[in-house]
Amino acid sequence: MTRIAIDPATDILGIIDVQPTFMPGGELAVADGDAVVAPINRLLAGPFQHAFATQDWHAPGHISFASSHPGRAPYDVIDVPYGQQTLWPDHGIQESASAALHPGLAQARIGVIVRKGTFQHIDSYSAFFENDRKTPTGLDGWLRARGFKRVFLCGLAADFCVAWSAEDAASLGYETYMIEDASRGVAMPGPGNRTTMDLSRGRLIERGVRFVRCADLG
Repeated sequence: MTRIAIDPATDILGIIDVQPTFMPGGELAVADGDAVVAPINRLLAGPFQHAFATQDWHAPGHISFASSHPGRAPYDVIDVPYGQQTLWPDHGIQESASAALHPGLAQARIGVIVRKGTFQHIDSYSAFFENDRKTPTGLDGWLRARGFKRVFLCGLAADFCVAWSAEDAASLGYETYMIEDASRGVAMPGPGNRTTMDLSRGRLIERGVRFVRCADLG
């Protein structure tokens, strides 16, 4: 595709959940998850002068943990007041080393860190809203106050937190890009014999999200 020139005044890199909890050896590991750190650091050293980051930041006993629901196992789906909830292994525990941003991640250009999933009774995938789709994280207001218009998202996991963040960014009116080779996905089985990655990609394309690679940005 045509190379995209990054405007340092209005473009920002969104680094989603680049935490050891989602990497090999972590509580909810994404295959090859640690491979996102190097390309993200190259983007931070190169075209992007501004970035934000998110962290999953759950209290023990969070509603999204299978361990909080007796008789349930990780990856079961249950009904909760805000809809269906996939249950996960305990992960992203507040103040734990595995919930910190990856120690190898360059942070000098990260202007704000959004901690999500902090409410005990609501899970949060998106950088913009909790999973009730009503409770904002405050990121939209920060981006608008700073004058950012295009959002380039990367990180973990591509088919959950990155995808939900991209969907919300597009819905809020940002020109939205997902950087494929700086993201990794879970790719769980989904409806119709399609994976969560396939389903997320189709949904995002319908909403105008563009998929790019690091080499497309300069």
